[in-house]
Amino acid sequence: MSATYATSDPHGHLTELTTALREAGLLDEGAHWSGGDARLWVLGDLLDRGPDGLGVIALVRRLTEEASAAGGAVHPVLGNHEVIALGTRKFGDAEVVHDGVVRTFSSIWARNGGLASDQAGIDADLFAWLAGLPAIARDGDHLLMHSDTVGYLEWGGSVEAINGAVRETLAGDDPVAWFDVLLRLGQRHEFAGASGPAAARHLLDALGGERIVHGHSIIGDLFEEPVDSYAEPRLYADRLALDIDGGIYDGGPCLVARLA
Repeated sequence: MSATYATSDPHGHLTELTTALREAGLLDEGAHWSGGDARLWVLGDLLDRGPDGLGVIALVRRLTEEASAAGGAVHPVLGNHEVIALGTRKFGDAEVVHDGVVRTFSSIWARNGGLASDQAGIDADLFAWLAGLPAIARDGDHLLMHSDTVGYLEWGGSVEAINGAVRETLAGDDPVAWFDVLLRLGQRHEFAGASGPAAARHLLDALGGERIVHGHSIIGDLFEEPVDSYAEPRLYADRLALDIDGGIYDGGPCLVARLA
């Protein structure tokens, strides 16, 4: 059986991501795919906060082709920062009234580490590629997603329905609907604490799988630990959830998890 890996939230840190994938045996010294028939999931937030979001995106896009040619696969998943960047590209400074609050994508982008160099490189082809990424996926017993929230269920009761609803919104021109996607993907920490296992089980019962794999919430923040105190993903919520966001932009490690 081929091996399955997941990483998340590289946030423009191309060197660190490349090094982590090489150490996992998935890239060679020239940063080309060497993982054979392995599958790699990249769970969103490819850009913003770090120096080279476009470089990270270019690497992931190239690896999807190289892995496929080798009998493997690389699957990127939509994160909230992709939606921020695309919304800024599409709507800019336009004021949007959402739930009674006046918002703009550009102001949210600026507050969340958006880089002008990344924005400048989002052409029509890249926009379409990012907007078409799945929001959630199943791989065997693993339910793979960016954000640690049950909010995905507001889009539908199956992986296919959720991805269809998100893609339809991001193919459209309704800024309020776009903000719904952004805010829902911004939710977090819903599998933590006393009620966390029940929330995780509810999501798994609805969408299938035995374990959630997510990024978005830095392990150090979720468990109130220094980001330099851990070097492995964190299994929690009665072993129903695996957090793989090491917090690279905050000085934490770029984690690549081999999924059991």
